[in-house]
Amino acid sequence: MAPRPRAAEDSRWTALVESVRDAGQYPTAREAERITRIVLSALGGQVIGEERVALARALPEEAARVIASQIPATRRLTAAEFVDSVATRIEGATPATARWDVSSVLSVLPPLLGEALTTRILRELPRGYALLFGRADLGPRR
Repeated sequence: MAPRPRAAEDSRWTALVESVRDAGQYPTAREAERITRIVLSALGGQVIGEERVALARALPEEAARVIASQIPATRRLTAAEFVDSVATRIEGATPATARWDVSSVLSVLPPLLGEALTTRILRELPRGYALLFGRADLGPRR
């Protein structure tokens, strides 16, 4: 696969940030970008193996760098623990505002990832993440 031109990659990142801005109703693109980076950084530690590689390939280059820069976690966080971990990275965040931020970012990813990859990622994560991705959590308990 040939590399995408730089301008195209920049516009894909801008489109991702704008989608997050719309989903989260953030007042500025700068705030949406900050939240996007924080949430993707946290996600980068939770998605491992082939799914992590596929996730990075499906996202804009800047998002892929954020994901790839994280060391994979040795223990996967539950969805609630994931939200709490994001709350610690955002000044003044509460569990409720962190959940909003996480959902604002993760819910815009499925159209970029496609149905198959989104499903694969959710199968690898503990139960509860589907809701953060804007999906019903109907999978069997682990």
